[in-house]
Amino acid sequence: MAIKFQYNKTSLNDMEKQRKIRTRALPTIKSKESALRLEVKKAKDKREQYNSRMEELNKTYDYMVALWGEFDSELISVKDIELGYSKIAGVMLPVIKDISFEQKDYNLFSSPIWISDGVKMLKEYAEMGLRRELAEYRVGLLDVARKKTTQKVNLYEKVQIPGYNEAIMKIKRFMEDEENLSKASQKIVKSRQEREKEEA
Repeated sequence: MAIKFQYNKTSLNDMEKQRKIRTRALPTIKSKESALRLEVKKAKDKREQYNSRMEELNKTYDYMVALWGEFDSELISVKDIELGYSKIAGVMLPVIKDISFEQKDYNLFSSPIWISDGVKMLKEYAEMGLRRELAEYRVGLLDVARKKTTQKVNLYEKVQIPGYNEAIMKIKRFMEDEENLSKASQKIVKSRQEREKEEA
């Protein structure tokens, strides 16, 4: 990305101002990037915890697989998921505050003994599934934010700040050359005038 500038004092001041803004912002953006890297790692670890717990629940579920044919699938359902939001390193992330289930009544005397355990198991299974999905979503949000921040760090560090440095250097050289030419031409005019005076 070439930085557009003019060879004058106004452009020089503008280039120096832009470089100063980016130089000051760079440490903040770098710390945000490292914070996001840490948060992405934490979110991935949390997701893995949920995955592990889901695997454990799957094993328990498999052990009771023969009994699930007797289970009424409409006995329990997710009624509501209450979400909140937390801001981490400038990224708004959803958080599950509460999950409420709707459970139909069933006859404890005519239903199999394991039905109440099955209801508890399904609640936990559904909750873990929802939490795992949300953890996956959070990882995605944090990863996108980290990538954007990394791109901004690279843009400032490798493109814009060096570009402004180069532009400032070119403007300063041009202005120095212009000043030197002006001084040289003044000397030539002065010496020519002195020669003309001597000849006259």
